[in-house]
Amino acid sequence: MKTFKIASIPGDGIGKEVVPAANKVLKTIADIHGGIQFNFTDFPWSCEHYLEHGEMMPEDALERLQNFDSIFLGAVGNLKLVPDHISLWGMLIKIRREFEQVINIRPAKVLKGIRSPLLNPKDFDLIVVRENSEGEYSSVGGNIYKGEDEIAIQNAIFSRKATERAMRFAFELASKRKKHVTSATKSNGIYYSMPFWDSVFEDVSKDYSEIQTDSQHIDALAAFFVTRPHQFDVIVASNLFGDILTDLGAGIMGSVGVAPAANINVNGKYPSMFEPVHGSAPDIVGKGIANPIGQIWTAKMMLDHFGEEELGSVLLDVVESVTNDSILTPDVGGNYTTEEVTNEIIKRLKIVEKQGV
Repeated sequence: MKTFKIASIPGDGIGKEVVPAANKVLKTIADIHGGIQFNFTDFPWSCEHYLEHGEMMPEDALERLQNFDSIFLGAVGNLKLVPDHISLWGMLIKIRREFEQVINIRPAKVLKGIRSPLLNPKDFDLIVVRENSEGEYSSVGGNIYKGEDEIAIQNAIFSRKATERAMRFAFELASKRKKHVTSATKSNGIYYSMPFWDSVFEDVSKDYSEIQTDSQHIDALAAFFVTRPHQFDVIVASNLFGDILTDLGAGIMGSVGVAPAANINVNGKYPSMFEPVHGSAPDIVGKGIANPIGQIWTAKMMLDHFGEEELGSVLLDVVESVTNDSILTPDVGGNYTTEEVTNEIIKRLKIVEKQGV
């Protein structure tokens, strides 16, 4: 039997509602399979933890996390308690950087039964590969002077190593899909980093002659996500561009509540981290209506990462059978609770088990 050790960090807001829901689904998956099991260890790190201890997580947090097979995160942030730059850099980004989670991947597709705000979404199915370690989100810069002369300097860092790594990941992913990679650029407006990005993309593409490519300026690409998302397969983007595109991808699916994500460590030194795209949603905390699908789809991505792609596919199929029968939370037009949607997914997983699928 394969045992996967999971560090479960519900975090803030609805993370405390959807992570336990997804953990229940994963335990059901393990019961169905019989050959795997999940050992969850819960960590209470959050903005509330910060208020009590003056830190988002303990000094030895990374040491404690590094021996897990993966990290399953809910949400980080509560502006009423802690400024975002403290909460995010104190936990989420710290884990990403220190554990060398250099690739962020976020799929977006039409889910059966969930109405896209697009008039004719044409069953789009795309995935964004986001460089996750540097780019526009580097911590290089500073502030000088005060008053009307104050200046804030933020440096974007683009290394060939990290840029090429993200692009090769995208090409390898495309080779298993529809064999097309789109590069998100802005070389007509950003003088140094984006022409460099374009040059590396051209170099990498030479090693993948079977993959079709194109390059789109980010402003036009954002528009195309709305007008013709079905034409895209894999999109590779810088840290900032990938972040924006994937929120837009969640939007055209119908709700940020259904969007999954994975932060991938590619060298095997540290665990990868799986988290939904949505935030802590303080406006609906405690109401029992948070959409669990983003976290559950994220669990599917974790199964894929563990090499359990067949189980991951079964899980997503079951999720779509539930959404197709209009068992939905209010954010996507339904009137079901978090618990009701989760329990229906679990019920149908057990039916799949009985059918021997």
